[in-house]
Amino acid sequence: MSVVLALLLQVNVQVQISVPTIRFEAPPPVVEVQPGVLVVNDYDQEVFFADSWYWVRWSDGRWYRTTDYRGGWAVAETSAVPVTLVRMPVGRYKHFKAKPEKLRVVNAEGRVVEIKVKEKHGETEVKVKEKKGKKEKKEKKGKD
Repeated sequence: MSVVLALLLQVNVQVQISVPTIRFEAPPPVVEVQPGVLVVNDYDQEVFFADSWYWVRWSDGRWYRTTDYRGGWAVAETSAVPVTLVRMPVGRYKHFKAKPEKLRVVNAEGRVVEIKVKEKHGETEVKVKEKKGKKEKKEKKGKD
């Protein structure tokens, strides 16, 4: 009996949590797939950008989020995940490709920059437009 008890006390339990290893060296191009929901264009994982966060549903079934495209993923409480993301079918936007003439990137400050590329009379025309966030729009309304 004491041998069994000694063996039970020596059992070593290890739990490993696999956090996302997704990291971009520069802000990745993102595409709007629903109002307020962007997804990284043509990528192996579904990496979303919504509510000023990058989001990913990882292999363990949990949602992770970060504000930095370079990583730093943390588990997100279920109540914090935008409902539109939770309701999306898994894999729907994996390798999603947008029209190449209209892409967006999220800069280091979290602002969305829209990039339009057009071929016009044999020349490539690139327009860059920074979109105002919800916070800036509210501040502007308050001043008017």
